[in-house]
Amino acid sequence: MSLTDAHAFAFSLATTLKVAIVIFRAGDGTLSVMPPAEYDGTDDTIVDEIDPFAP
Repeated sequence: MSLTDAHAFAFSLATTLKVAIVIFRAGDGTLSVMPPAEYDGTDDTIVDEIDPFAP
């Protein structure tokens, strides 16, 4: 997925689920999103984090 699509998907999930969402780059170069509690990869693959409670 493109970075634009990943941001849109992450924002939608964050506001719907009311949880923070991380955008990360997988080993094959694709982007994906998931809650940080479920993410077990390295910090250097995280592209961005969307927090619905951030000011």
